[in-house]
Amino acid sequence: MNRPKSRFLFALALIAGATLAGGAFAGKLHATPEREAPSLDEYADILTTLSDWAPEPIPPDKIVYASIHGMLGRLDPHTAFLEPDEFSAMKEKQHGSFYGLGIQIQKRMGKITVISPMEGTPAYRMGVRAGDIITHIGDEELKDDVSTEDVVRKLRGPKGTAVTIRLRRVGFPEPIVMTITRAEIPTKSVRYAFMLEPGVGYIMLSDFTHTSSKELYEAIEKLRKQGMNKLLFDLRGNPGGVLEQAVDVTDVFVPKGDMVVYTKGRTASSAQEYYAPGDGPHIDLPLVVLVNRGSASASEIVAGAIQDHDRGLIVGQRTWGKGLVQSVYTLSYGAGLALTTARYYTPSGRWIQRDYTDLLAYVNPGDPDSVAGAQTGDEAPHGESAVFYTDAGRIVYAQGGITPDVIVKNDRDSKLLQQLLARYAFFNFAVDWLARHPNASADLEITPEIRQEFFQFVENSAKYSTAADLQKAYDEDPNRALVDLAIRIEIENAKFGPEAGRRAFASGDPQIQKALTLFGEASRVASLPKKKREMAVKAGG
Repeated sequence: MNRPKSRFLFALALIAGATLAGGAFAGKLHATPEREAPSLDEYADILTTLSDWAPEPIPPDKIVYASIHGMLGRLDPHTAFLEPDEFSAMKEKQHGSFYGLGIQIQKRMGKITVISPMEGTPAYRMGVRAGDIITHIGDEELKDDVSTEDVVRKLRGPKGTAVTIRLRRVGFPEPIVMTITRAEIPTKSVRYAFMLEPGVGYIMLSDFTHTSSKELYEAIEKLRKQGMNKLLFDLRGNPGGVLEQAVDVTDVFVPKGDMVVYTKGRTASSAQEYYAPGDGPHIDLPLVVLVNRGSASASEIVAGAIQDHDRGLIVGQRTWGKGLVQSVYTLSYGAGLALTTARYYTPSGRWIQRDYTDLLAYVNPGDPDSVAGAQTGDEAPHGESAVFYTDAGRIVYAQGGITPDVIVKNDRDSKLLQQLLARYAFFNFAVDWLARHPNASADLEITPEIRQEFFQFVENSAKYSTAADLQKAYDEDPNRALVDLAIRIEIENAKFGPEAGRRAFASGDPQIQKALTLFGEASRVASLPKKKREMAVKAGG
């Protein structure tokens, strides 16, 4: 069957072409006489009372928007009103690019700090470095109370226009002034694509935008030229996005005509079936897919289809558990409405939505990467009603997310690491250390001397603890290797860019390291004889 033309989108970062004519309050609605329900007159009375009697003036849009949020919040966790600024930012993200300088910034210790310039962008070409502090934009000094969002708005602007920034850099006594011309900056979905080891490619997809499948094709071709014959596909922390892109990404891995997902709702138009179209490049390599509790929505569609068709091995921790479809409507005054209109099901018939009767527990499910979180989540027993079968007859479950074929918990923790991360100690040290060691090489080994320099830097700069006490805490920490790894990651990232930092991260990531041992099992699963799935399976959905 051909793919339907309607565009269902997932999560809160999605956009569709439907429009609510005239906006949410375009016409006056009246309750019918036989319904004993409040009318809009009562709502108008409340607005008038608030405007007249609130201790301070309240902008009308703030009152109306708050009431809309409250109304929609009673439905489900994923139905939401998107205010004009949020809706505009969402559309920009889904488009896949914006106009700006090309830097990632965060507020560190009250200062707007460059975390990383994006390779190939105007800021990168002008020599902006990780650790630079932006003190001025134009003639305006950035005070401590300025927000990151405000700075981002000031740095972005029309293509071809220029903005002057003043930077403070470690090791440079005088400020650095740069005038940078804004250009189109792609918002990459494929955050990383490199060879982990000979023959093994690694691709991390951070979300699903309108450019995701194209980026994936390009990443695969790049790694094929480098000798990739196995693929580790990382969907951890990917919150989802555009449904059509989930279909196109799945199409890379499963045969043409295989079902990817189907949807059902109250209306006839909400019942849709999506199949792999066979339009783009296809790879038939051994495949391992990494997931965790942060993998949601479109990520779960991809993982569920790969698992149901026995195409590869799903590894990691149980996914978020979002089985609701949102259609996003554009309102006439620039806002948006993300409205749940259907449920989606994996090819085997699984509806994976996690229970949301307790909204607080749903939004804050606990940390599945901790031992406690794993005991209450990943290893929970499955009921008989949750059993489904893959094409090859393997048992899979529909119990609040996609349960991996191989569960690998990431439960290593270090109290010392968390205390140092909270003070940005690793990033700040990396910037300072590189100013004194500009010729540092890749694959740096963290020696006792470098570690002692780090502890002394923390004592001098963070005023948190003495170097001697930090060394003692390090010696007593059963996971002290995580501290060394964090030092190395930040130095590699600041010196050679985010990909180098990710390589360092991968060397100490237990889920990645376990996944590297599972390609034999992934090949075995993919070679299992398949049974033709009957469409009647949907009757049980």
